[in-house]
Amino acid sequence: MSIHPRRIRLKPWLLAQVNSGRYPGLQWLGSEQRLFQIPWKHATRHTPMSEEENTIFKAWAVETGKYQEGVDEPDPAKWKANLRCALNKSREFRLRFDGTKETPLRPYKIYEVCDGTGAADGAEDEDEEMPDLTDLSIKPRIEPASFPPFGSAQVIPMPLLPLTSELQPRGSMADPGSFDPAGLQNLNPRSSTQPECMEASSMESVQNQSDHQNQQSCKYDLLSSVPLTDLDLKFWYRGRAMGSLTVSNPQGCRLYYGHLEPTPEQVDLFGPVSLQQVLFPGTAEIQNQKQRFYTDALLDVMDRGLILEIQQQDIYAIRLCQCKVFWSGPGIPELGPPNPMERERRIRVFSLNDFLQGLILFQKGEAANPPPFDVFFCFGEDWPDRKPKEKKLIMVQVVPVVARILTEMFSGELAWSTDSIRLQISNPDVKDQTVEQFKELQRLLQNQLGPTGPWAPAGSLEAPTGFSMGTS
Repeated sequence: MSIHPRRIRLKPWLLAQVNSGRYPGLQWLGSEQRLFQIPWKHATRHTPMSEEENTIFKAWAVETGKYQEGVDEPDPAKWKANLRCALNKSREFRLRFDGTKETPLRPYKIYEVCDGTGAADGAEDEDEEMPDLTDLSIKPRIEPASFPPFGSAQVIPMPLLPLTSELQPRGSMADPGSFDPAGLQNLNPRSSTQPECMEASSMESVQNQSDHQNQQSCKYDLLSSVPLTDLDLKFWYRGRAMGSLTVSNPQGCRLYYGHLEPTPEQVDLFGPVSLQQVLFPGTAEIQNQKQRFYTDALLDVMDRGLILEIQQQDIYAIRLCQCKVFWSGPGIPELGPPNPMERERRIRVFSLNDFLQGLILFQKGEAANPPPFDVFFCFGEDWPDRKPKEKKLIMVQVVPVVARILTEMFSGELAWSTDSIRLQISNPDVKDQTVEQFKELQRLLQNQLGPTGPWAPAGSLEAPTGFSMGTS
C-alpha cells in the first residue's frame, strides 16, 4: 500500500453514499431513513472484477487510504471485510438482518442508524491485550499440497473388537501401522483379576455365573458400544464457551465459516463432500466491540476451513484456510514453543494406539496420570505461547470420545458400569417373614388410602438395576 490509512468517520460518510444513489442496491428502506440495505454478494475468485468495481466496499477502502487505484492489488474480499468490521465496531450502526446467513441465501444486509456517538470508526486504538491484525497470520499464498489427494486414503474405520467373543491378540500378519485391539486385554477397570458384569438376575443365577464368561462378555459389551470415531467439539472465544457439538461422521468433519460448501468439483478447495460440515459460531453475542472486530477479521478468512479426518481411529488435521492455525495435544505440551500447522499438510494430532499404551502404563501403576487426549486448535494467534487459553480469540477443543470414555472407565469413574456390588444379606428367618407380611399389609392399605394416608411410606427400597444380592 502506497499511502497511509486515514481516520474517517463512518456514519456521515456512509449516509452520504446511501443518499447519493451511486451504488446499485445501496438504498433506504422507508421514508424515516433509519434502515438501509447494503448488497452483500460473496466475493469469489470466479466473480468478474467488473462486478467489484463500483461497490461501497471499494469506495470505503479508497476513502480510508487502504487501497489506491493502479498501485495496490485489488482485493474485493478484503474490502468487504474492512467495511464489515467497521460497521460491527461502530456504535452508530446496528445489524438488523443478515441475509447471507439465511437459507436460501439473500445477498444483502440491513443496518439501522443509531443515535449513539462513537470514535473515528475503523481507526481507534485497540486494547493492549488484543493482537495486532498484522500478527493474525493471514497469508493469501497457497502452499503446495504435500498430503495424498482427498478421497485417496482409506478412511473407513477398523473395528475395535474382533468378531469372536474371545479378545485374542492378532496374528503377526496384522498391519504394524494399524490399531491393534489386543492391547485392550491388558486394561482392567477393576483391581481384582476377575471382574463380573452387572446382572439383574435372581440370586441363584448370579451364583452360577462363570467368572470367565462374565469377564469376556463384560469387556465385549462395554467396548463394543464405545463410539470409536465420535468427536466432541467445543468452541471458545476468549475463554467463553460459544457452542459445542458431537461429530458422529466416521470420516470426520470440516470446520469453516461462510457459505461455501464442498462440491464434487471443488474437492481440492474444500475437501471431500462426505465430511460433516461444521460452522464456526458467529460474533453476535460478543459484547466487546474490539474483540468482535478482531474475531470477525479471523472468521472472514476461514472459508476453506480446517479438516479433521479420521482414519483407523486416529485423527489427522489439514489446514486449508488462509488463517494460520496452531495446535497442542498429546506429545505437544502447552508449555512448549508455538506449534504452527503448515498449510495443506496432513498431520496426525491424535493416535489411539499411543493413547492405549499410555493407559496401560497408568493401569499398571507405571504412570502417575492417564495419558492426555484433548487437542486444542488456536486460530490466528501463536499457541502455545505461555498465555492462557482464555486470552485467545478463537480456540477449538477436540475430544476423542473413545479416549474420554476409556479414561473414565479405567480411572474408576465408571466403576458402576463395570462391576456388580454383592450385597451381603442373610436368608430370611421367621421374624423376617413376619416383617415382610407387615410390609405387604402396609402396601395394601396404602393402595386404599392413597399417598396422603397415615401409612404413607417415607421412601422406596427398590434396588437399581444391576445390583446382585448374595445370601447366607
